[in-house]
Amino acid sequence: MTNLELKKAANAIRKGIVTAVHAAQAGHPGGSLSAADIYTFLYYEEMNIDPDEPQKPGRDRFVLSKGHTAPGLYSTLSHRGFFPVAELTSLRQLGSFLQGHPCMRSIPGVDMSSGSLGQGVSAAVGMAMAAKLDGADYRVYTLVGDGELQEGQIWEAAMFAGHRCLDNLVVIVDNNGLQIDGAVDEVCTPYPIDDKFAAFNFHVINTSAHDFDAIRDAFREARLTKGKPTCIVAQSLKGKGVSFMEGQVAWHGVAPNNEQFAVAMADLEQIDSTL
Repeated sequence: MTNLELKKAANAIRKGIVTAVHAAQAGHPGGSLSAADIYTFLYYEEMNIDPDEPQKPGRDRFVLSKGHTAPGLYSTLSHRGFFPVAELTSLRQLGSFLQGHPCMRSIPGVDMSSGSLGQGVSAAVGMAMAAKLDGADYRVYTLVGDGELQEGQIWEAAMFAGHRCLDNLVVIVDNNGLQIDGAVDEVCTPYPIDDKFAAFNFHVINTSAHDFDAIRDAFREARLTKGKPTCIVAQSLKGKGVSFMEGQVAWHGVAPNNEQFAVAMADLEQIDSTL
């Protein structure tokens, strides 16, 4: 896809995020919006997937470790064709298959149930190790939050991945600098993130989460890296695309009211008009 096509897809995904969270009057818009460009690149260009055959054995796998940002994943899956976009307005509703956190038993395209922070990397490492043992060539991607790096299980998983040289694994850190309680470096700093993963035998790439040329280069470099897993530290902006949410920790887990929803959608429509 061209960068313009990716930008248009990402903006549609952001609209879906805002629409879903507003309809539910619950959810996590800030970290969903910050990762929208990463989701877009993964599902539209990087990963080997087939919406018509979501359980295809040779597909690439994705684990959303920061499972509370499910609106971002759901919007991406729907726009990519795994289920109708109209289903987004059923987020968190009684009887809906779109639960507050991803569920692999009910949502097409979800490879792992998640939501308990810190556990997604371990699941992804297990998938990557399974591929190695089976002689399969699929790749495994997992998206973690920077605040989530405060969970110790992540580092146990990283130690195993580095020791086992799982070069089919890519850990992506959505480094927007904010978590539910405030600035990540003030709550309990995980910095320097790159040096920590490097110490566990990861190849580390620092990049922008909102520049598709930079994102493409990072994933290409990850594919070319042999003998080590890769960690992509993606510098992002929480609430990206919605003026009053950008860089604001208050929008970690709050839904917009009707007036705020109208402003948010107008912001995203304005972005569309410039593309």
